[in-house]
Amino acid sequence: MTGIAIFFLVLAIVLVWGGFTVSVLYLSRRPDRHDFPPGGEDDHREDIAPVERDT
Repeated sequence: MTGIAIFFLVLAIVLVWGGFTVSVLYLSRRPDRHDFPPGGEDDHREDIAPVERDT
């Protein structure tokens, strides 16, 4: 491999693993979002089968 190929390989590895590390750290510090609008609660109905529609 040439020097430029090794440089770009290292650069790509740092970008991918660095982005992964930053994402994991961000999600570990802020796991839930609190800015969703109210509503959308589960109505606790049993979902036995998919909805069947007569078309």
